[in-house]
Amino acid sequence: MDQSIRQTARPDLASPYQAGLVRHHRRLTVVGLMLWDQILILIGFAVAYWLRYVANWPNPLRTIVAEVATQNQVEFSAFLPILVPLMFLLAVRFAARGLYRSTPHLSLIEQIGIIVNSTLIVIALLIMFVFLYRPFYYSRLIFAFAGTLIVLLLGSWRLLTTAVRHWQWSRGIGRVGTLVVGGTGLGLQVMNEIASTPGLGYSLVGYLYDRPIVDRERATHVYRYLGNLDDLEQAIRQSGAQQVILALPFWEHGRLPALVSTCQSLGVSYLLAPDFYQLSFDRVDLHQLSGVPLLRPKEIRLHGANFALKRVTDVAAVLLTAPITLLLTLLIAIVIRLDSPGPIFFRQQRVGKSGQLFTCYKFRTMVPDAEKRKAELVLHNEADGPLFKIRDDPRITRFGRLLRRSSLDELPQLLNVLRGEMSIIGPRPALPEEVADYKIWHRRRLEVQPGCAGLVQALGRSDMSFDEQVRLDIYYAENWTIGMDLRILLMIIPAVIGGRGAY
Repeated sequence: MDQSIRQTARPDLASPYQAGLVRHHRRLTVVGLMLWDQILILIGFAVAYWLRYVANWPNPLRTIVAEVATQNQVEFSAFLPILVPLMFLLAVRFAARGLYRSTPHLSLIEQIGIIVNSTLIVIALLIMFVFLYRPFYYSRLIFAFAGTLIVLLLGSWRLLTTAVRHWQWSRGIGRVGTLVVGGTGLGLQVMNEIASTPGLGYSLVGYLYDRPIVDRERATHVYRYLGNLDDLEQAIRQSGAQQVILALPFWEHGRLPALVSTCQSLGVSYLLAPDFYQLSFDRVDLHQLSGVPLLRPKEIRLHGANFALKRVTDVAAVLLTAPITLLLTLLIAIVIRLDSPGPIFFRQQRVGKSGQLFTCYKFRTMVPDAEKRKAELVLHNEADGPLFKIRDDPRITRFGRLLRRSSLDELPQLLNVLRGEMSIIGPRPALPEEVADYKIWHRRRLEVQPGCAGLVQALGRSDMSFDEQVRLDIYYAENWTIGMDLRILLMIIPAVIGGRGAY
């Protein structure tokens, strides 16, 4: 173990005074965010008042605004009985939905979703109350203006702050120093994700476990080993960690109370990573039996009516975009023919839903004898688990490399979607030889139709470990909604443009 961790030269950080300072700083941050939101809400309502009563609208908008019945010009002060409850209710709603929590970090889409949902609900409640009490005094249009402006102002502010925060994180500024407790599969997975995704805002300071991580197969990430589990307090002092992630295997969960107590006494925030890995499922439903909590694996949502809805959506999307995709297919086919000898399309047997084999179509991105040369490159495989991937694969053609980075090589799979073998969004279809090496819990991803793209492509693509990819696929299958598919499509666009993890 690093002997420096044993030293106690630095001052004791476990004092109640310093722990109180940390909590006080967090409370001030939350109060500051809430006050700024209230200012933006006030500005939004003031602009809405100006648009309704003061602004000189051009035709035909002037006619539309003037059609709202008002007996007299209403002073802004008359709206204070509406504005004050609006600001108060929105603050309560935002806080209840977790908008002001420091951890875990909410994504931009989640923050905007909370803002839109909360604003609509509060505005609707106020409209019901106002027009029951004074039906002809207040303009209905001002509520529409106010709701729209509040969403735009709060959403734009969070878009700006998120962009600035991610810019800082990508340059190592303002990241939260994070200490991981755990060194087995789950702890290593957490560390790999922190190291490969700076946009999370975490900076890995090291890890604790009863023994260092030793990779017997091949070199991976090397992380700083700070000692065993009993050294948590000293490790936090020496490393300056601001957050601890407890990612212990399930057989070590008996040590969690002592570790949590140490974090609380130091005033350091902590997160728990439950180890459902060994239970062969990721997500669970909670039930009770006479007060005893029981866990049951979540059911796959893509069955019955949900599957039919997804199928109709897939076919409609393919048919509506057919004029564009067909033209793009023709152009790509011409360039492939000019770039290298061989067929335009590549056909390969893949494993679909319930283990059924089907022929998957792609644009050819490799030399014609690529499959024969695969055996020569096995030792250079950079993926873990049953996957086979090489960052600088010598079999890829010049134009094929561009197709892969842009994911346009997957375009012919829209034919598989029309044939009912694939979906637009879903887990990527696996090769039969990959499925043969699956663990039992990996096979749960085969319970849904494979897709042209999925959560893996949206979040990290080939940079993720195989187990992490499977976890995301299972999460998708167990929590599917149409909204989730739309969010994945929006997330895939920047991932594809940046080519992150694609090779």
